[in-house]
Amino acid sequence: MRISLNWLRELVEIKLSPEELAETLTMAGFEVEDIEDRRTWANGVVIGKVLERQPHPNADKLSVCQVDIGAGETLNIVCGAANVKADIYVPVATTGTYLPNIDLKIKPAKLRGVPSQGMICSLKELGLPTDVDGIHIFTQENLPLGSDVRPLLGLDDVILDLTATANRADALSMVGVAREVAALTGGKLSIPEPGEVSITKSAGNLALKIADSQACPAYIGTVIAQVKIAPSPQWLQQRLRAAGVRPISNVVDITNYVLLEWGQPLHAFDCDRLQSVASSENLTIGVRFANNGEFLKTLDGQTRTLATQNLLITANDRPVALAGVMGGEETEVHQGTQSLVLEAALFDSVAIRRSSRSVGLRSEASGRYERGVNRAELEIANRRALSLISELASGIIVQQEITDTRPDPSTWSRSIALRLDRVNQILGPIELEEDAGELQEQDVERILTALGCKLTPSGEDTNHQPTWSVSVPPYRYRDLEREIDLIEEIARLYGYNKFCDTLPEKAEAGYLPLDEELIRKLRAFFRAEGLTELIHYSLVKPGEDRNIVLSNPLFVEYSALRTDLISGLIDAFQYNLEQGNGALNGFEIGQIFWREEEGLQETEALAGIVGGDRTVGKWSKSGREEPITWFEAKGILESVFRQLALEVEFQPDCRDHRLHPGRTASLWIRGTRLGIFGQLHPQLRRDKGLPDSVYVFQLDLDVLLESLGQDEILVPTFSPYSTYPASDRDIAFFAPVKISVSEIEKVITKAGKDLLESVELFDEYRGENVPEGQRSLAFRLVYRASDRTLTEAEVEPVHNKVREALVEKFGVNLRS
Repeated sequence: MRISLNWLRELVEIKLSPEELAETLTMAGFEVEDIEDRRTWANGVVIGKVLERQPHPNADKLSVCQVDIGAGETLNIVCGAANVKADIYVPVATTGTYLPNIDLKIKPAKLRGVPSQGMICSLKELGLPTDVDGIHIFTQENLPLGSDVRPLLGLDDVILDLTATANRADALSMVGVAREVAALTGGKLSIPEPGEVSITKSAGNLALKIADSQACPAYIGTVIAQVKIAPSPQWLQQRLRAAGVRPISNVVDITNYVLLEWGQPLHAFDCDRLQSVASSENLTIGVRFANNGEFLKTLDGQTRTLATQNLLITANDRPVALAGVMGGEETEVHQGTQSLVLEAALFDSVAIRRSSRSVGLRSEASGRYERGVNRAELEIANRRALSLISELASGIIVQQEITDTRPDPSTWSRSIALRLDRVNQILGPIELEEDAGELQEQDVERILTALGCKLTPSGEDTNHQPTWSVSVPPYRYRDLEREIDLIEEIARLYGYNKFCDTLPEKAEAGYLPLDEELIRKLRAFFRAEGLTELIHYSLVKPGEDRNIVLSNPLFVEYSALRTDLISGLIDAFQYNLEQGNGALNGFEIGQIFWREEEGLQETEALAGIVGGDRTVGKWSKSGREEPITWFEAKGILESVFRQLALEVEFQPDCRDHRLHPGRTASLWIRGTRLGIFGQLHPQLRRDKGLPDSVYVFQLDLDVLLESLGQDEILVPTFSPYSTYPASDRDIAFFAPVKISVSEIEKVITKAGKDLLESVELFDEYRGENVPEGQRSLAFRLVYRASDRTLTEAEVEPVHNKVREALVEKFGVNLRS
């Protein structure tokens, strides 16, 4: 909000400079974003009178003027404005004056051979908006020549661009800011108190009909006759311009003025136009929610299609305004207006926010209603507007109707218990001249009294510290609700910078929770395998099984929560291919959600997709891609599991319809399902235009972290290595295809017992000379002892046990 210091000084005593006041407000939580010093815009510009105007001898569009600025001799000034003439008072920039808005310093010059000793200024050159194309001409008579023009133009002012926090609706008004300045500086308040207005006629044709008293707790409708529409006086126009509001006419300007002064939005309707819309002299102003499909043309010229969340003002049930947002064009005040209906109302903040958002329209009024308008000062703002309309527009009040469902005024304030001990416990010590201390009883009473609160002592607490019952003023009813709110106000007004900086007595090294440490390790390991970490929205299109659908989505495309991570990774892979970015190797850690009979479920998952060439360069392969194989993709997971010291078992699986039924495995840790790994189904690959070799996996992160959290993994036991040589043996055999390698490795390991150090599959063959339904497998077994070199006599019996176990368990046909 733009705050005029000249206006503010009429409401509160200010002894600080603009810069000091801005610093004080900022430290109190009201950020001053800019200080606009208008006094510099016309420094050196004075009032002059054009005595004589002659055409320029060498230019058709220039004039040579003799201008008196009260300096003993007249100035010869060349002027290019078409509206310059003799016997007018004008602003004159004398030699040496700098005009910052046009970045011009006035110097003696010759224009087409004629000397010019200054410049006659337009309002634009002085930084003020104007519709006049030419110099500014003062309408006042007998102005003192040579005097400063700034008081006449409202340029003897400083504007503070102030931002209030969302909870301080009271600070969106000059009166609210004045109260705050008074509390901060101790200045005396001089808030105007409008008197009662007289109504010349007790009965009339106006009636009120409020359909929803919760959406509109109070409505005052006042009929004003014999109104004379004219431009506002200069003082009013200058204040509106300083606040960034364009003057329109006296009635409209008055409603904007009261909005800025008291924070209470008002709206003036043309009474005759209302009756025309209502098709009757008997006028019923109503407040109701719109019906779907209704239309209203607002003051900005836009025709709005209304919905059921739009709150309307109606005339005999026909829409004439969007309540609390903007009036309608059909009933606006114009130059021929002779009678008014002035609206002063309270509207529910939620209703106005929804209405404003649904039509994509925000206004000064809606911004205030959304934060909450002070319900205790509705009548004061209404009387202020009516008195100004009577004074400036010669209006006569003929009827006033009121509908009021507000609670009793005695409930507009609340009492909050406050403890001095709690204040000091929360805020800590304050800085005194030589030492630190605590806030005292008189400090609390002074600060809260300055805010308009009434404090009543209520005894002492268990620590023999004073307590109070604090009565909150009605204009702070919305944001002062609890003891902690009062404590915050005490800190804010006492000064945050006056409290001591305290550091912990003993510094301790920080640490991460175990789960976070493990997740960071997982990320590092997958990145080391060449996978890029991806992040997707958790919102997806609806339609999947067990979807959780949002009740208030932003977009239809993002109206449900994802049930897994694989779908998003497949879409990302497809998008990268379509954008020419190549195949994607990536992983993601994120939440997944689903619906079950017992309610909504949520867990964290880790998923990945692999399909690109993992080699560094293609120059040695003539630029050809080498798709990753099943075993290479599986090896990425195995490498990560090996670094985590996890023993993960792969078992055949065909439950996920997106994966190849013969190339999919479920992952298990000690009998607990960890996740799934597999190649994409050929039909899915064709539908999405993906290459043949694309593999995905998804792991349950909770199961993974639980397994990693076991002591033997977190703190691995050192196993001494042997300094004696190993003895290796190869074993080859035909085995049924249905027997997995992991089952075979288990039997070999069990049979080899302590002497067997490692088992590695190094060959698989299917084809000629291999029985149907079988495959040839070759394993390398490494035997080693920790205390001696093994002899043939020691190794051979163990190796024979392995061979016998394989034949007995699986019926393999040994080849070696």
